[in-house]
Amino acid sequence: MRLDGAPAYGASDGADAYSARAVSRRRQPLRVVLVLWGLILLAAGLWLGGHPEELPGFARSLFVSDRQTRVVDEAINRIANDYYRPLARKRLADASIAGVVASLGDRFSHYLNAQEYQEFNQPPRFTGIGVAVDPNRSGLLIARVFNSSPAARARLMPGDVIVTVNGRKLAGLSAEAAAKLIKGPPGTDVRLGVREHRAGRTLVRTLLITRALISEPVVDSALRTVGGIKLGAVSLASFSPGAHGEVSEAVRNELRQGARGIMLDLRANGGGLVEEARLTASVFIAKGVIVITRGRRQPTQTLTAAGHAISASIPVVVLVDRNTASAAEIVAAALQDHHRATIVGAHTFGKGVFQEEQPLSNGGALDITVGEYFTPSGRNLGGGGVREGAGITPEVLVAHGVDTARGLNVALGTLAAKLR
Repeated sequence: MRLDGAPAYGASDGADAYSARAVSRRRQPLRVVLVLWGLILLAAGLWLGGHPEELPGFARSLFVSDRQTRVVDEAINRIANDYYRPLARKRLADASIAGVVASLGDRFSHYLNAQEYQEFNQPPRFTGIGVAVDPNRSGLLIARVFNSSPAARARLMPGDVIVTVNGRKLAGLSAEAAAKLIKGPPGTDVRLGVREHRAGRTLVRTLLITRALISEPVVDSALRTVGGIKLGAVSLASFSPGAHGEVSEAVRNELRQGARGIMLDLRANGGGLVEEARLTASVFIAKGVIVITRGRRQPTQTLTAAGHAISASIPVVVLVDRNTASAAEIVAAALQDHHRATIVGAHTFGKGVFQEEQPLSNGGALDITVGEYFTPSGRNLGGGGVREGAGITPEVLVAHGVDTARGLNVALGTLAAKLR
């Protein structure tokens, strides 16, 4: 069925042609009205001496929005044409969009140009041996060993300390400078001196490890034993698409191996998708509110548990730090408000707003704040706005900045105490 008034091809009785003429006649008064409006607005603009802000609301919005757009284009054109050095117009356009976003005064809102947006959507990859490290007086303390990485094959463990790289001592170097020595092209070798504690003995091993291209896993898990009690330790790096499924599978795997409690490590987790946070919390919460969202373009939404909890009754501890933020705080706060977990660690970041990616026609995107979120008890962890807030206060405090192994041990000890 056509709605543009044109006759259907092959019509034999003239009905469609008649309809077209009738529609055309009905549209003529509208065209006259639009033409008259155009003349009126033009005359009004001239009569007001080029000050459209003095026009009535409807007319003013047409003039002002168009004038503002023209001014931006005019400024870009003048800079591109008159600046004493050649400039790419694309660079100027990117800068103008970035400037508009910066004017919001919102640290969480950003403009990503085409290249940045493409990189933003790529999974994090780097070359190295597959460890996450913390600074240590003697070198680099291994906080995490990625599964199936060169470091895992070399049997490195959290708590080990890298003290030399290719014979160079790391003591006195910044963490960034020390880590840079370990990185290198895939397939090349690096010789590490590693201080490790095994079976009551401390020794330094020299290891030759071949670097590889590393994809940082979203979820990592391991079975730990504390005082004869088996515990599942599940670490989540971000709330990227599918994260909840990986957490669910990791928890199931730990329970199959005999874990009697789960420690969820959300340290350095900067957040991600709100829906992934809801589904991840639903692994541990059988029913009830997970988070409440409120935005300008949408009514208040209450997001509840998905009803697929697989460990709704076993003891849970959540390990957090100052870099636990956003979606990670949603999960931790929901577990805290429902009295499903003990929170261990440092005060979290305190982010009470969420963003939305909005792709643009130039291949870039806006990543802007579109709403606030509230915990089941009604807390806004950012204090109501885009500033950093109070965050979550853990029941068991561990000072921020202490070595990763200590925080992990406190969390596991807290979990084991629940089971004694």
